[in-house]
Amino acid sequence: MSSLSHGLPGLLAASSLVSNAAIITFAIYIVGVLVLAWLSNRLLQSKSFLSEYFLGSRSLGVWAFALTFAATSSSGGSFIGFPSFVYTHGWIVSLWIGSYMIVPIVSMGLLAKRINQIARRTGAITVPDVLRDRFESPVFGTLATSLIVFFMSFNLIAQFKGGAVILQTLLESVPLFEQARDVTSRIVAQLPFLGSAANDPGYLICLLVFAVVVVVYTAYGGFRAVVWTDVMQGLVMVGGVVIMLPLAIYAAGGLGHVTRQMAQMEPPKLVKLQIELPTPATAAAALPKNQWLRLDSDDGQPPRIFRLADRCTFAAGQTIGRLGTAGLSPDAARRIGAVEVMLTDEQRTRMAPTLAETPAVRIEVLESVEYVAGAGRRGVFVTGPGPSPSSAAGFLPLSLALSFFLMWTFSGAGQPSNMVRLMAFNNTRTLRRAMFTVSIYYTLIYFPLVMIFCCARYVLPGWETQSDRIMPEMAHMTTASIGLPWLAGLLVAAPFAAVMSTMDSFLLMISSAVVRDIYQRNLNPEASERTIKRLTYAVTVAVGLGAMLVAVYPPAYLQDIIVFTGSGLSTSFLAPVILALYWPRFNKQGAIAGMLGGFLAHILLYAIGSWQQGSMAAYEPWGFHPFVVGCIVSTIVALAVTCLTPPPPEDLVRKFFHAEPSR
Repeated sequence: MSSLSHGLPGLLAASSLVSNAAIITFAIYIVGVLVLAWLSNRLLQSKSFLSEYFLGSRSLGVWAFALTFAATSSSGGSFIGFPSFVYTHGWIVSLWIGSYMIVPIVSMGLLAKRINQIARRTGAITVPDVLRDRFESPVFGTLATSLIVFFMSFNLIAQFKGGAVILQTLLESVPLFEQARDVTSRIVAQLPFLGSAANDPGYLICLLVFAVVVVVYTAYGGFRAVVWTDVMQGLVMVGGVVIMLPLAIYAAGGLGHVTRQMAQMEPPKLVKLQIELPTPATAAAALPKNQWLRLDSDDGQPPRIFRLADRCTFAAGQTIGRLGTAGLSPDAARRIGAVEVMLTDEQRTRMAPTLAETPAVRIEVLESVEYVAGAGRRGVFVTGPGPSPSSAAGFLPLSLALSFFLMWTFSGAGQPSNMVRLMAFNNTRTLRRAMFTVSIYYTLIYFPLVMIFCCARYVLPGWETQSDRIMPEMAHMTTASIGLPWLAGLLVAAPFAAVMSTMDSFLLMISSAVVRDIYQRNLNPEASERTIKRLTYAVTVAVGLGAMLVAVYPPAYLQDIIVFTGSGLSTSFLAPVILALYWPRFNKQGAIAGMLGGFLAHILLYAIGSWQQGSMAAYEPWGFHPFVVGCIVSTIVALAVTCLTPPPPEDLVRKFFHAEPSR
């Protein structure tokens, strides 16, 4: 299929072109990950399978413990969704993430030593193991397992999207990839069940490749492979951010200049266009996603600037562009999604060569939707509450800022994936040093990311079409600007590492929940190690492939689903786990009620918000996030039910509170 698009000249062109050097750098990183998985599997052969595969034999030192904790928390949301939020809403996002630097101090300080002691004493390998043994309740263990599988399956989908987007950006202009994309496009166009996914065949290819790499090394190497790769990935992440920060500031002309430019920006408009060729197409042709278009004015005003959010195809002999999705009516098929970009005068000057070479097509604006908060106003990207396409209160009103301060601070303590890490460190000295190491690590990640992607608003306008791609695009642009394209491979490896380090942990959590907590603890307690090993490999592969299939239709904003799953797990687990660890009177009835109360409150608020807005969104009573509401509900219900029901057996209390665990 031929293309109507022109190559982007200058610096903006360089941002979307990837040299072979960058791909080689990235490939070396992937090989390193697979080698670590192989070494881990060699070690796995000489140790107890369950304890080693799912918990690394509880022997993590300072750097391994700190970096695997940090890398697991720094997911695709940190390097894909979070930059997307900064790019979309501006400087106010720094307040949204502001409390993340104290997350390790709170989460490790609150739970680490106690949960590690109990896990060692009971031989627990998973979080449901701990809860089941604490109350001698298989029902509670099964409930915890079910919630972990439910929320982490959602999160896996988001992570798959992040990894596929990164790969797609890296391979965008590689000839072999372009050929594979054209072949895939012709194939999926004949498969109506793929629907809108057929518009982006490159995404489908990258999704498959990414899934295979992550599932293979996670299933093969187990927890030790996850930890070792997390250490490498953690170093890659912080290194990528530290390198990108000065490059972004240099490309944008300084933070002061960027802020002055952002003060002149207005939010974009979401539009539907009809695109028409001046003469019928002589052969099948297409305008790709993110193509720039220009609509000249007859009254001397500057031209209106658009960027396509959908791929627009032209059949031979036709003039009207259509969406490639099968089954659409003629009217729906001609409505091409785009954003109308409100460029500043300086941005128009920078982009003059690009805009001058837009394709010669006729454009008619069929529909135009403004942001609900901030539309037509300058300065909204540098002041609170920030622009929002869906909320009249803006992106971050004060009550919601307080909610996120509390959520980031305490939700990390309620994440089962973090609790597993807290069960694996080797001694108290390791814990103390890791707390401060991770706090410094987060500071070196999140504050620079805010500055980098405020710079991106100025140097790479119009990426509201695919804002989750702004991180890898910024990596390419900044390295091209200094003539070091090979460095793009390292910078792109940073978000890729973040996605991989979270995905492998979640895959292990889900497989351990199914194999250990459901199969071995409930269905077949006498299962042999050989059976457990085979089932573990099979479940890990099956879960990964299942999430990959669902990720064919990914969420629009990766960060939305990250927040949903993270806050959902915390509202379900935080109060019951804290009370179980520190309150002897707490019983299984209160634990079950508290977990269900937090879960149902969270789901109800998200269901109401999604129904009201027509997309994944939370209803926020009095401006407070569901995490805050859910934790309050969970705590009150847990306390009330515990006080209204009999106390736990005295021997169970003595087991966990009256005797010192051996270390």
